[in-house]
Amino acid sequence: MKSIPLRQKHANLGASFTDFGGWEMPVRYSSDLAEHEAVRTKAGLFDISHMGELFIEGKDAASFLDYALVGAASEIAVGRAKYSLICNEAGGIIDDLIVYRLAETSYLVVANASNKDVVFGAFQKRVAGFDTEVRDESDSWVLLAIQGPKSVEILGAITSAPLSDLKYYAISEANIASVDCLLARTGYTGEDGFEIYIPVASAGQAFDALMAAGSKFDLMPTGLACRDTLRLEAGMPLYGHEMNESVNPYQAGFGKVVRLDKTGDFVGKAALTKLAESAPSQVLVGLAGEGKRAARADYEVFPESSDTSMGVITSGALSPTLGYPVAMAMVGADFAEIGTSVSVDIRGTKAPYKVVKLPFYKRPIN
Repeated sequence: MKSIPLRQKHANLGASFTDFGGWEMPVRYSSDLAEHEAVRTKAGLFDISHMGELFIEGKDAASFLDYALVGAASEIAVGRAKYSLICNEAGGIIDDLIVYRLAETSYLVVANASNKDVVFGAFQKRVAGFDTEVRDESDSWVLLAIQGPKSVEILGAITSAPLSDLKYYAISEANIASVDCLLARTGYTGEDGFEIYIPVASAGQAFDALMAAGSKFDLMPTGLACRDTLRLEAGMPLYGHEMNESVNPYQAGFGKVVRLDKTGDFVGKAALTKLAESAPSQVLVGLAGEGKRAARADYEVFPESSDTSMGVITSGALSPTLGYPVAMAMVGADFAEIGTSVSVDIRGTKAPYKVVKLPFYKRPIN
């Protein structure tokens, strides 16, 4: 396994580690529930340096990304970001990505850890003919995410950057605790917060400053276990669970991300155009259950009064915030209507669930 640059700092804070995407990552420091609650009510600090940072620069950067991805990167304003997908020729999802436009001819594409090399390889193949350079700088950056309602106050104590001016899905250069970095108002928890891209050499200084500034707000170091329950409550997909190369954007609920109307060809356009002509036979839905028994990934989903499986759980947990089980599942389209009753086989016992609208949780807006 690869080690993240700040591993020793996390060990000193009592972190337990796990293998995630080939990286040794902090999974928890105290308890999953305490860390989850901290992010929902105060703030948590995640180290997500396993993510991949790919820089796209050159005269044709915009048109290259329009060709390589299903979205319209050329329409992203400088300083803003969009969620996007990279698909194969058959329309299957290779990875989901965040695309930041740093300057007119400069982009940052953030890929999932386990897929970074695959995405970089696809970019290298697709860049032929474009006046553009694709660079993998993943080893040069530490990525910290401060998430939760106290994030602005904590970060504001150690930066003069105008945080209130930084909109959701925006990015800017900033100086945090005398460290130059890239600051994005993005996250994977359903809460307000920031993701901070810091050069490796200065990352320890920034991490210590964030922890110190957060001490009076009960900032907690937080691991991947609570990150998973937070993103599930927020209805956010995880690659390898809700998406893979056998799943297309229309099945996963991301049809609006696909820009069939953009100028020019893009990889997968022909297949996605055909897929868009008819409703998918299976789609991703949200499920809410009763009691305390959670449906987990790969558990089978059944119609309410049938023993014939028509779907599978992709992610599931007992929601710490809501107090009842929630799950995402890929099910037959005939059973995807909101309010439909289904059952899930939980270790040999059928448990009742209902199809509900995603996300399960939305943060309160003050």
